[in-house]
Amino acid sequence: MRFASSVIGLAATASTAAASIKGFNYGAFFLNQAAKQQADFAYEFNRAKTLPGTSGWTSARLYSMIQWGTTSDVISAIPAAIETKTTLLLGLWVSGGDQAVANEIAALKAAISQYGSAFTDLVVGISVGSEDLYRDASGEVGIGPQKLIDCISQVRSTIAGTALASTPIGHVDTYDSFLNGTNRAVIDHIDWLGFDGYPYWEGSKPNSINDASERFYDGFNKTLALAGNKPVYVTETGWPVSGDTMGAAVPSPQNARIYWQDIACSLIARGVNLWWYDLQESQWGQASPDFGIYPAGDLGSLSPSYDLSC
Repeated sequence: MRFASSVIGLAATASTAAASIKGFNYGAFFLNQAAKQQADFAYEFNRAKTLPGTSGWTSARLYSMIQWGTTSDVISAIPAAIETKTTLLLGLWVSGGDQAVANEIAALKAAISQYGSAFTDLVVGISVGSEDLYRDASGEVGIGPQKLIDCISQVRSTIAGTALASTPIGHVDTYDSFLNGTNRAVIDHIDWLGFDGYPYWEGSKPNSINDASERFYDGFNKTLALAGNKPVYVTETGWPVSGDTMGAAVPSPQNARIYWQDIACSLIARGVNLWWYDLQESQWGQASPDFGIYPAGDLGSLSPSYDLSC
C-alpha cells in the first residue's frame, strides 16, 4: 500500500465516524444534456457497489434536489437510492438566484413528504451549495458569504420539525475559499466542511503526480485547521485518465492509479468520509479531462481504467 504518510498527520481528526462513508459524485444529466432517470441512477449506484478490488462504495453525493429539465420535481436519484439502499449526501444548488433556491427547497420538502423515512433514513448530510464562494470570487456564477449564510438558514428552517431535523448541514468549497477572511463567517453556520481538492488543476504550483499528495494534503490540512472541532468531508477529488496536461499534471490511467493509492487509500485508512470524482464521467459523450474510473460505454460491461485495490 502506497501512502504519503508525511503529509497526512492531521487527517486522523477529519472524521469521527467509526467507519467512513465511501461514495461518488453523481450529476443530474449526461454529457448530451439528457436527464438521468431513476433506472440510470440505480444502474450507476449498483455498479459502484461491485467495484473490483475494493468494496463499500455505497453513498452518492448529489448537486441538486431537482430533476434536470424540470422546475422543482424531485430528482430521480432519490427513488433510485431507496431502491438500491444507497446513502445520500444531498446537495442544493444555490447560485441560480432566489427563485432557484426556492425551487430547491420545494423539492427537498416534496422528497420528505413523498418518500418519508425510506428517504430520510438514507440521508447522511445536506450540502447547501457547491463551490459557490470560489465561483463568486472568480467572477463566475456564485454567491458571497452573507447570501450563502441566508441559504443555510433557510434550509435549517425547512428541515426543522421533520425527520431530517438533526441532519448535519455543510457547505462544499475549495480550501482557499474557506481561507478567505470574509468567507470564514460561513463556518460558524455549518456543521461540517466539504473539501474539494484537485492537484491536477493547481498548475501554478508543483503538481506532477509525484507532488500531488503534498498538494492535496496541504489544502486538506489547512481546511482541518480552519474547521476546528467540526468534521471535514472530502467531497470531491480525483485524477483524470485523459485530457490536457495542466502544469506538470499529466492525465493517464497510470497516474490516476497512483493518485488513488496515495489519496483514496490513505483517506479510507484514516476514516475520512469520501466522495470520489467520479465513477464514470464520459456518458453519451467524451469528457475532457475525463476523471471517470470507467471509460465511456455500458458500465455493466466495462472494466475500470485502473486498479482500485489498496
